[in-house]
Amino acid sequence: MRKWFSFPIKEGVTSQQAHCDLPDGTFERECGKEGFFGPATHMYHQHAPTGWINWEGDLRPHAFDTNNIADTGNNPLTAPLLLSNSNVKVRIWRCHQNMDYLVRNGDGDDCLFVHEGAGSLYCDYGHLTFRDGDYLIIPRSTNWRIEPNSPVTLLMIEATNGSYMGAERGIVGDHAIFDPAMLEHPRMDERFLAQQQKEGQWEVYLKSRNAMNRITYPFNPLDAVGWKGELTVFRLNWRDIRPLMSHRYHLPPSAHTTFVANGFIICTFVPRPIESDPGALKVPFYHNNDDYDEVIFYHKGEFFSRDNIHPGMVTHHPCGFPHGPHPKAFEAGAKGKKKQTDEVAVMIDTRMPLDLGEAAKQTEVDDYVMSWCTPLEASPTKRNKEMKE
Repeated sequence: MRKWFSFPIKEGVTSQQAHCDLPDGTFERECGKEGFFGPATHMYHQHAPTGWINWEGDLRPHAFDTNNIADTGNNPLTAPLLLSNSNVKVRIWRCHQNMDYLVRNGDGDDCLFVHEGAGSLYCDYGHLTFRDGDYLIIPRSTNWRIEPNSPVTLLMIEATNGSYMGAERGIVGDHAIFDPAMLEHPRMDERFLAQQQKEGQWEVYLKSRNAMNRITYPFNPLDAVGWKGELTVFRLNWRDIRPLMSHRYHLPPSAHTTFVANGFIICTFVPRPIESDPGALKVPFYHNNDDYDEVIFYHKGEFFSRDNIHPGMVTHHPCGFPHGPHPKAFEAGAKGKKKQTDEVAVMIDTRMPLDLGEAAKQTEVDDYVMSWCTPLEASPTKRNKEMKE
């Protein structure tokens, strides 16, 4: 057995409560272990931790505009790679017409987030409709295909050699955040049974060990007449998520965890009231996430902690440097005029560093790293001094 050393210490000028009632003229920075799950220390700085004026090297914050990916291919399992490590692969895929073939991922479970479009998913377990904002969890080695009603864009997150599970919800109970009764599974309905009648050969593209196999059948492999058990494809929409909130304290992203896999978690940010307590931070706090890379896919809305970010973009903040709200967002939060967020975003936190794929390199927003610069005149220390004078 082992445990973290624990000896809370105070040095110099600090707040009594993290993320609330910051000492006059300071910026708070959280230094934490194991994402937001381990021990942490809160530093109080005179300048914004993102106040750099130059950056050389690759460990910089990145932003990518996936709207600029010209061709995502005709097979979701070989769609352009955005980010990856040994635990996870993140891709973007677009589908404009019915898949007349099946795919099967033998390398891990898939989480498909429907960024745009609607349609039907056909799989071993039956037929399931989907719309924008849906998560579709597909167990490893499940045969599936989609028929779009309108053009579909998917954020695909592979749990390589792993499975998707729920997060431990502790004292708030299993019905908090989303009730498991909201989960929908495929049905062996009339549409599923009807598609079994399509004659001719069917091809199944099986990805295994990062290599593609093509298997041909003289019949439709989606020919099951029934099933029973607990393992299945299921659907959850962000609109079914009721986020944990505190009007007096800004909760860390880990409070919004939706799925847990080996080596990473997926969180969902949905609209919620902004903290109303006068002393509470109204935007995400500056922090060092020194053990995890952080990725956010922006689905819809106005992203209250970011500037010049629009739907379909992805940000990647490698572990090892401080980050937090953009300067304009920090200023807006300090004024406290906005009472409600309207953003919807998917966050992926990975324990192992992520590598950039070709799709990321080709769509990178080159000046993103410099968008974090905080002018010295914007520091609270200088503002407070000017107000006193």
